[in-house]
Amino acid sequence: MSILRAAAIVVAIVTLSACGNVHCSESCAQLGGKPTPRPPVATTPTAGFDVVITDTDRAVTVKSGQRIELVLHAKPGMSDWSGVNVDDYTVLRAVPTGIMAARGVTIAGYEAARPGTATIRATATPLCSPGEACPAFAMIFEVQVTVV
Repeated sequence: MSILRAAAIVVAIVTLSACGNVHCSESCAQLGGKPTPRPPVATTPTAGFDVVITDTDRAVTVKSGQRIELVLHAKPGMSDWSGVNVDDYTVLRAVPTGIMAARGVTIAGYEAARPGTATIRATATPLCSPGEACPAFAMIFEVQVTVV
């Protein structure tokens, strides 16, 4: 067997074996692997909550006293959402959710404490291998919550 053919076989094995890992991307799936399934997006609140805010929401209006469940899904190649905070805790008060989040999902709970406007923010950064150059950027999630 020639060295060139042996090298081609090794490259093919490495490429295809990467498709069996847990973090298989869609391009990897095109090579025959199965892409990592994305968790379903919550559309209805869990018990004890009135409103769900997801990655796609940018503005929400709720009534005073309603409980809000924030559910954010990590994007491919990015870390889980972290640093979730509110700019006015007198408008939105943090409450425990009692929910165990799945891998790649960030969950937070709030109660609309009084009329006003508050912004919920979270950040995510690129996932980089150790020793690999990592781009210096962050994704920012932001949703404005108006309490009436």
